[in-house]
Parts: sequence; C-alpha cells; structure tokens
Amino acid sequence: MLSKFIARNKVTLLAAALASTLSMGSANAAVDDIHFLIPGGAGGGWDGTARGVGEALTKSGLIDTASFENLSGGGGGKAIANLIEKADQSHGTLMVNSTPIVISSLSKVFPQSFRDLTPIAAVIGDYGAFVVPTSSKYQTFNQVVSDFNANPRSVSIAGGSARGSMDHLVAAMAFKAAGGDARRLKYVAYDAGGTAMAGILSGEAQLLSTGFSEAVVLANAGEVRILAITGDERSSTAPDVPTLKELGYDASFVNWRGFFGAPGLSDEAANEYADLLSKMYDTTEWQVVRDRNGWSEIYKPRADFVAFLENQEAVIGDLMRELGFLK
Repeated sequence: MLSKFIARNKVTLLAAALASTLSMGSANAAVDDIHFLIPGGAGGGWDGTARGVGEALTKSGLIDTASFENLSGGGGGKAIANLIEKADQSHGTLMVNSTPIVISSLSKVFPQSFRDLTPIAAVIGDYGAFVVPTSSKYQTFNQVVSDFNANPRSVSIAGGSARGSMDHLVAAMAFKAAGGDARRLKYVAYDAGGTAMAGILSGEAQLLSTGFSEAVVLANAGEVRILAITGDERSSTAPDVPTLKELGYDASFVNWRGFFGAPGLSDEAANEYADLLSKMYDTTEWQVVRDRNGWSEIYKPRADFVAFLENQEAVIGDLMRELGFLK
C-alpha cells in the first residue's frame, strides 16, 4: 500500500512539475518574440522607435527575434483598427505610438482612443525640431519667423502626419509664440517623415516640422540643417542647435513614444512587456540606440502611462482649442 501511495504521488508531483514548466513557457512566450506594428511608413519617428527598441531587445538577448510591419494610413488609424480587429491573434504584437494618438482621437481623425487598446509603457521622449535643406536660404529660425510674419503663405511647412496632427500642432505652437497667426500656417501633410523630407528637398515646402531624433539622422547625413528644437534645454546630441525659448519664443514640447498591446491582453502579459522594456534600459545595446537617436528616457508603465495619457489629453485639448483646431 505504501509503495502504491508513493508511486501515485510521484506521478502527481511529476505532472504538477510538467504543468508548471509548460505554464512558465506559455507565460514567457509573449516576450521571446515580438511583432512590432508601426502605424506609419519607413523613415518616420514611429518606424525608428520600433526598430530601435527591437534592435536593443534582440542584441541584448532579452528576446530572440523581432519582426516589423509598417501599416500606414488614416493618420495611424488603420493600424489601430487592425490591432483591434485582430486582437485575438495579436497577443504577440506591440504597436508603437506617440502623442498623435491623443491628438487624432481628439480631432476625430479616427474614432478610437488609447482607451480601446492596452497601454504598456511610455519609453522615450523626443523634442520637435525645425529643419531646412542644406541648400536653403534660411540659416536661422528667426529668419523663417520674419518671412512668416510678413506673409504667412510664403512659407510652406512640411510634416510627416495629417493636418491638425502633431507636426502641424507643434509648428503652429512655435509660430504663435513668435507672434504670428498660427491659423494661417501653410502646412503640407505627408504620410511619414521620409516623404516629408523628400518634400523639402524637392522644394514643395521650405521647412520641415519633425521629431528631433529624425532630424539628427538627417543632419548627420548632411542633408539638412536643424534650426531649432522645442526642448527646454539644448540637447547634448546636437549642442549647437538652439531652443525656441533661447530664441525668445515661449514654447516647448516633448513627444512621448511608447507601446500598446491589443485589447483584451491579460494583465500578466502586459506586465511582462512593461517589465521587459524596463530591463532594456539597463543594457549597453539600448544606450547605443538611445544616444544615436538623441532620445530621452521617460519610462511610464501601465497605470502611470494611463494617468499620463489622460493628463496629456486634457492639456493638448486646451491647446488645440486655443489654436482653433477644436471647437
């Protein structure tokens, strides 16, 4: 009898151990491989953020593989709708996004908001930047302001997002602070930073409103000059570039970039993703990516991220109404 009891319990213990092992494997499966969904085209800030984070995670060994999918359209709404529609099949997917998800939701570019997704964490902050081709007559942002204030329609401003979205809003904020009529700003919308860059190189627009990290890459390639950034202080990545405040314009802005999971993602899986991104900060591989792009770290996981988004929604909504983008 004793031998049968021991045998039965051995089987029970082995089964429990196997179940535990399988459970652990299932729990960790979400972070072995990540599929990054990017709501814009190649060359934009979302694209650079997703690929930079994927690079740091894989090279540091925190995950095995990272895959990337660019799904542009609708100011980011196409990717959001896709993630919601395929939620049951997308528990291994993280969608990158940023301040535009708040702006576009407020302005009804698409019907969804961050509340329809599973917020994981804000990861980086990126200032706005104003750049011109190296062949441009403009050597300073003050010169652009002078022409704009004399004739707002004489300066076309390109951005890698739709009218009324972040690139447009940041430019309007800057020219309003410079004493101009922001509602008369001539904004030329492109679907990503790369095509917006092509717009100023071809002469379709004179000034590009973009993220600082994108501008640094372009400046390092010798294609553009960065005239000003929207940070409170100069960046060590481009120490010669002044801030708007230095130039006498009381305006500053930082764009967060972070990640969202599909709706219905379990708290366990969402917490694993958030923890994984936190661990990434301690790797040398991340430091290389971060410094190369001039990013600032603004880690805000789960509940902190939601509270941050709710506050930004209120602040940006007030700004958009002040500038005439919302009634």
